[in-house]
Amino acid sequence: MAGHARSVQSPSLPRAVRDVCADVLGAVADLVLPDTCPGCEMRSAPPACPECLAQLDAVPRRRAPDPLPSGLPVPWSIAPYAGAVRALIVVHKEHGRLALARPLGAALARSVVVAAAHDADLPLGVVLVPVPSARAAVRRRGHDATLRISEHAAGWLRAHGVAASIARGLDHARRIADQSALGHAARAANLAGALAARPGLVQRVRRVPGPLVVVDDVVTTGATLTEAVRAVRAAGVPVAGTAVVAATQRQVPKPLSA
Repeated sequence: MAGHARSVQSPSLPRAVRDVCADVLGAVADLVLPDTCPGCEMRSAPPACPECLAQLDAVPRRRAPDPLPSGLPVPWSIAPYAGAVRALIVVHKEHGRLALARPLGAALARSVVVAAAHDADLPLGVVLVPVPSARAAVRRRGHDATLRISEHAAGWLRAHGVAASIARGLDHARRIADQSALGHAARAANLAGALAARPGLVQRVRRVPGPLVVVDDVVTTGATLTEAVRAVRAAGVPVAGTAVVAATQRQVPKPLSA
């Protein structure tokens, strides 16, 4: 999995151009380099084998962190964060397998639909607010994985007739510690007050007909999503729901009617 293209980082190019170049280079690398499926490690055409990709095509379910943080709408997700789904998310985020952003984005989009509408009907429009990645993480990885998946999710929604828009409406207000080694209470304390809404968030949301959904790739304890929701609401913007690709297995699935 080493050697796959990462985002182009030249400061002389606009970010949109760098992202397009990165997607093209990543797709070319996946096509020309012999590889195995990152989900099952079987030999397969990129970005993954059909069986592993099929796990991203499940029906979204509400999976609540246990305990559910106060103020957090129960997240919708496609699958538990385990097995092949976990592997696909990790290699996209940490190893620059950029071609996986498209199927991961489609999975996120299906979660967004039910988070926004809470039924089987597509909403007329929706605003996706991705949880911002820490700048140090973006520099280390070479790309913003959550933003990239969110952009593909918005594209999937638009292709299905939904006026979807990405609002990069949140910034880090202060530095936070690495979350990976922290427990539930420590994560909540680490993130409390860590995010702030950008001044243009309200105006951006008003331009798009439809609800706002806060999105991320994975939910674990719910601390990150809770802080993002708090920051959006503090700006006076209502949050319809939260959506992710996958949820950790410590969470308990809730029925669609819950």
